[in-house]
Parts: sequence; C-alpha cells; structure tokens
Amino acid sequence: MKANYEVKAKFIRGFSDKTRLQILECIKNKEKTVSQIVDELNGNQSNISQHLACLKGCGIIVSRQEGKYIFYSLRNAEIVQLMNIMEAVFVQVEGEVAACDKNDERDCCSKP
Repeated sequence: MKANYEVKAKFIRGFSDKTRLQILECIKNKEKTVSQIVDELNGNQSNISQHLACLKGCGIIVSRQEGKYIFYSLRNAEIVQLMNIMEAVFVQVEGEVAACDKNDERDCCSKP
C-alpha cells in the first residue's frame, strides 16, 4: 500500500486543536449530543459543531441520528487506543514540549 502522506497529515491535524482534543476526551467513553458536549465543555455551540464536522471529516468520529438528536462517538476502539497511546507518550515528553521555544502552531515543525 502506497503511503499517502498528505492524507495522513490531514488525519493527524484532526487531533491538533485544543477544542477538538477536549471533544474527543468528552466522548471517549460515551456517545453524546452536541448539547451535552457544549454543556460539558462550557463551549459555544457553533464552534463545537465546526470542530465536530472537522473530526467527522477526518474520520475520527462518527454520528448517528436518533429522533431529533445526533449522537457523536469515536469511530472505533482503535481511535480510543490511539488516544491512550498519545496520552502515555505525552506524559513522557510533557516537560520537553512545555519548554520547547518552537511550540507555537506556526513555528513548530513548520516547513523551512
């Protein structure tokens, strides 16, 4: 299988926003509606909805409709495992990341 690095990078960017990470943690163990997510995160419904659309477009989450409600959940157990692995690695490198002087979104790992 040929690696499609552009698509892989797009998938990974789905995880690269604070609000999206909060949403993922919020629905990690139980599916929730937009209203439940907004309430739990003390967020703005329009902003949360935009991030949900991004996460869905990146294939990270799925939705299902039940009556007038749409429930969001992580796509599968592998996404949960990926989040757990990222958390385990983050614990190991948190100090380095916090001290990095290139950790601004525009500077860190940007193209030369």
